[in-house]
Amino acid sequence: MTVMTSWDLFDDLRSAQDELLRMTRLPSQFSQQPGTGPATQIWAPAVDISERENAYVVAAEVPGVGTEDLEIKFQDGLLTIQGERHPASGMAGEKVHRSERHYGAFRRSITLPSHVQADKIEASAQDGVLQVVVPKAEEVHAKRIQVRPGKAKPVLAGEAVKDSA
Repeated sequence: MTVMTSWDLFDDLRSAQDELLRMTRLPSQFSQQPGTGPATQIWAPAVDISERENAYVVAAEVPGVGTEDLEIKFQDGLLTIQGERHPASGMAGEKVHRSERHYGAFRRSITLPSHVQADKIEASAQDGVLQVVVPKAEEVHAKRIQVRPGKAKPVLAGEAVKDSA
């Protein structure tokens, strides 16, 4: 008589992944009590920060976070994005086999240069991406200086510069 056992190709991979998750948790999370799994760990959305000629742009990944659950503040050069992602309510009697998404409150603070127009900051969210546009102050924009032909005279210390125009 031949005994056959089923073999799951990905079972070893899942076991290794579970072990890695278990080892990387904070010590207080080693005990598997309700509410201490990966889905309830502290989390923060990934952000991209870029610079345009006239503004700084911060894009944050916030899928599943409604605009009513987001708050953005700018104070003393610090842009703070905070909010909360709530777990989806499952059907009654539903058994969860794996939960890897993070839920709960989050907060990201980003230091920006002080030369911005705080009263003109705008934010919008679409397709799970929050975009915050922080306009630069006018004096920050590069000023083009025209070079005139002619012989330049060196300016000595303490000597006033005369405008020949």
